[in-house]
Amino acid sequence: MADQAYLSFIDQTMHYFHRPHEKAIVHAVDCTAAWRGSELPPLEETAYQLSGEEVDELVAALAAATALGKSARELTAEDFPLPLLAPRIVDWRTQLADGLGFVVIRGVPVERWSQAEQELFFWCFGLHVGQPGEQNPEGHLLGHVIDISASQQDFSARLYKTAENIDYHCDAADVVGLLCLKKAKTGGHSRIVSSVTVFNELVKRRPDLVPRLFEPFHLDIRDREMNEAGSTLPIQPACYADGRLWTFYHADYFRSVERHQDIPRLTATERDLLDTYEAIASEPGMYLDMDLQPGDIQLLSNHTNLHARTEYEDYEDPAEYRHLLRLWLSL
Repeated sequence: MADQAYLSFIDQTMHYFHRPHEKAIVHAVDCTAAWRGSELPPLEETAYQLSGEEVDELVAALAAATALGKSARELTAEDFPLPLLAPRIVDWRTQLADGLGFVVIRGVPVERWSQAEQELFFWCFGLHVGQPGEQNPEGHLLGHVIDISASQQDFSARLYKTAENIDYHCDAADVVGLLCLKKAKTGGHSRIVSSVTVFNELVKRRPDLVPRLFEPFHLDIRDREMNEAGSTLPIQPACYADGRLWTFYHADYFRSVERHQDIPRLTATERDLLDTYEAIASEPGMYLDMDLQPGDIQLLSNHTNLHARTEYEDYEDPAEYRHLLRLWLSL
């Protein structure tokens, strides 16, 4: 894998789940990542606004990468030079790994570019932040988050291809990045919540449920047919070591696993844990809703945050449909 700029789906997944774990805990974790939405300044104040010089640098870097005539998979960070933004990117990586766990960057000139140029820009930008990886077994490196009217009742359908609500979850990569190209007519907000804060609240309210987070749940693998070999995986939601909490949570996939006849039904305690955990995460004041605008980049840690999306209504013209690009990155 050292000879290419991106990770395979399997290698990225193994990297993400290689979380250190020393012991189960039933006490709160004090860290910067334990934020509450009600205590944060408005997004307009916390987002990083690109300067005119920085925008010019992005435009020049895109032109330089395009002129090389390489495919996206062949490009490196050096092919997309960002000397002015380099110190900022170091700060953003630190914020993702050791700070709040999310960053929003505003002002990317997506309106100037064709879709192919938008895709090339975001891919190359991601090469500076981390190591991109495949997002599914088919090897897709750049996801298009857009409504193609997939059915929520179809277990193989990905909800990002619908306009429906998406419940709290994490992706199998250190960081998920979104670049907003077009926003919806109404709704479609990106909702994030600190999984550390949700854990701390669970410790306070229901300490009896906390130990179960440190034991594996069966995770439904939606790319596989029901009861096909490898159609589920045992995943431990929470890991704790060196004073840090790493959390993987996927509400839908922990619950839909019961469609597999060879998997035990969820116990009453497990259902209570999932219901309580999600109820805490959904309380006003806990989460932060982001109404991403065209040209916004959101970078989010999948170790210390959960993300969701509110349902939305699109414009009638398909050319104006809500559209975001998605990257998975390893730090």
